[in-house]
Amino acid sequence: MVSIEHLSIEFSARPLFTDVSFVINERDRIALTGKNGAGKSTLMKIIAGQQMPTAGTVSSPRGTTIGYLPQVMELAGDRSVMDEALLAFDHIRDLQSEIERMQREMAERTDYETEDYMQLCERYARAEEHFQLMGGLNFHAEVERTLLGLGFERSEFQRPTRELSGGWRMRIELAKLLLRQPDVLLLDEPTNHLDIQSIQWLEQYLQQRTGALVLVSHDRAFMNNVTTRTIEITCGRIWDYKVKYDEYVRLRAERREQQLRAYENQQKEIADLKDFIERFRYKPTKAVQVQERIKQLSRIIPIEVDDVDNSALHLKFPPCERSGDYPLIVEELAKSYDHPVISHVNLTIRRGEKVAFVGRNGEGKSTLVKCILGEIPFEGNLKVGHNAQIGYFAQNQAQLLDPELTVYDTIDRVARGDIRTRIRDILGAFMFGGEASDKKVKVLSGGERSRLAMIKLLLEPVNFLILDEPTNHLDLRSKDVLKEAIAAFDGTVIIVSHDREFLDGLVQKVYAFGGGRVREHLGGIYDWIRSQQEEQAALSPSYASSTPKSTGVAADSATTSASAATPSAAGEVSASRLSFEAQKAIARQRKKLERTIAELEAETAELNAAIHLLEDRMSTPEGASDTSLYEKHSRLRAKLDDAETRWLETSEALAAL
Repeated sequence: MVSIEHLSIEFSARPLFTDVSFVINERDRIALTGKNGAGKSTLMKIIAGQQMPTAGTVSSPRGTTIGYLPQVMELAGDRSVMDEALLAFDHIRDLQSEIERMQREMAERTDYETEDYMQLCERYARAEEHFQLMGGLNFHAEVERTLLGLGFERSEFQRPTRELSGGWRMRIELAKLLLRQPDVLLLDEPTNHLDIQSIQWLEQYLQQRTGALVLVSHDRAFMNNVTTRTIEITCGRIWDYKVKYDEYVRLRAERREQQLRAYENQQKEIADLKDFIERFRYKPTKAVQVQERIKQLSRIIPIEVDDVDNSALHLKFPPCERSGDYPLIVEELAKSYDHPVISHVNLTIRRGEKVAFVGRNGEGKSTLVKCILGEIPFEGNLKVGHNAQIGYFAQNQAQLLDPELTVYDTIDRVARGDIRTRIRDILGAFMFGGEASDKKVKVLSGGERSRLAMIKLLLEPVNFLILDEPTNHLDLRSKDVLKEAIAAFDGTVIIVSHDREFLDGLVQKVYAFGGGRVREHLGGIYDWIRSQQEEQAALSPSYASSTPKSTGVAADSATTSASAATPSAAGEVSASRLSFEAQKAIARQRKKLERTIAELEAETAELNAAIHLLEDRMSTPEGASDTSLYEKHSRLRAKLDDAETRWLETSEALAAL
């Protein structure tokens, strides 16, 4: 589908990569990996046509569409969330306008027998066929599903985009890109602004998508769940593995061992040749042999070894005084702005516990953190335990660094003891190796400053860590270093994060934020995810009765309570019977909705399979000229849209129940 041939690019006469060639096939799902600065984002821009290479070509068949989501983009506009998302279908609206224009022209003209009129009819037929093939105007339900999946509420659909943060506007751009359904989808760190639920929805969407995908991500779980091929950029070249990321890591380690052995053997050979040349350079009887050795030495191509894996570096927090047994106790805490954010929050964190705060953006995670730090007022009680020394990492933490200090000096001022002898190694593990350690803080990017602030925190003596999205600007190896350091930390840790792989095995308790409440879940992050999936898959009557949305059951409970207050035994029996009958009715209705959903999912799967088979036939030379296939495709698409709309309505009814 897309062919990259002999691609090279240089920055300031320094080659980033040289003579890179590979092919992106129609159904490829590629993880593009490599250390920061290796050229991943640059390669994506070249494929997207936004940057020209120094040499080489990128080619694709005519009509191939490429969609690209960069890490950073300029976002502005006064449209509503829904109107902005609908821009993804401007090409369909433009085509509809063109069809209407041709209809008017055909109605006005009377030269039916002319060649020009026949050509107009042919253009109209092709445009109408293309319009139906793209689904016509049946896209509003798809827009709603995509926005809901990426975390928007229906109440926000008409909200102006100028009121949203950069992260939420990036979600709109991602929604528009997904809705356009390009043949090749290029995503550069798409999970940076998504919560766990939205990441899981995006995973499922990409798994079901039929086109090609090229992904750059530092979310290991996301890559493993979505991609099946891994391309690594290292030492200015690429290595192509037809496996998922975890399998690639194993194969890469084996390859590096082979490189090291070959490198060591080559170095021994070079040393032997040089030794022979030096020993017999001035002996006439050995002149011929010496010249042969010199030629042999000049023909040797040096073996390059992949970048050293600094994730083996071990960091340990400096010792600190012991805190009290309960570093944090929260009782009936509530916080409101113009609307309630969180209320009735009760939690107790023991010394040494490592817990995660999870939930959709805007549900109050950062608000509670600010309450703990004493940055904002609140209602209720919150007690920070005896001798708890808090170390806090936030996205704005980087603004507190001294801009005039170098990277090395910033860390040198907080390092103590033996750690000072390893500052260069530590900086290298967090992508500040070589000359980068001598840069001044004021010239660093936002991501680089955040990484530097993280290293600084790691070296400060604290016993209570609060980390707000600590992995956003770290590559996979740096995250491993940080995770190991936190795991070995004997203090208390609160981590606000959406990175499942980072949290896995690190936290023993999860606090889930949602609907203004905070719920405690004992166990790791995947235990919590499984519990969420089980609740969503099949809500039991007992669960429904404890859910605020279950208004019918709540009303029955109120009736039961009222009846119990009266002296009439008959009234108590009647109220109990009413409650029981109501619960049975709800259970019956729930089973009916669940059965309907299962049937619609089966119908959708069959329609998708039929459409894919039909599209394969249409892609052949014979099928491309068969108009009956296009008509059948249009009918199947209409049925699929109808089934998906009914599935959405039924799912919403089940959720409301």
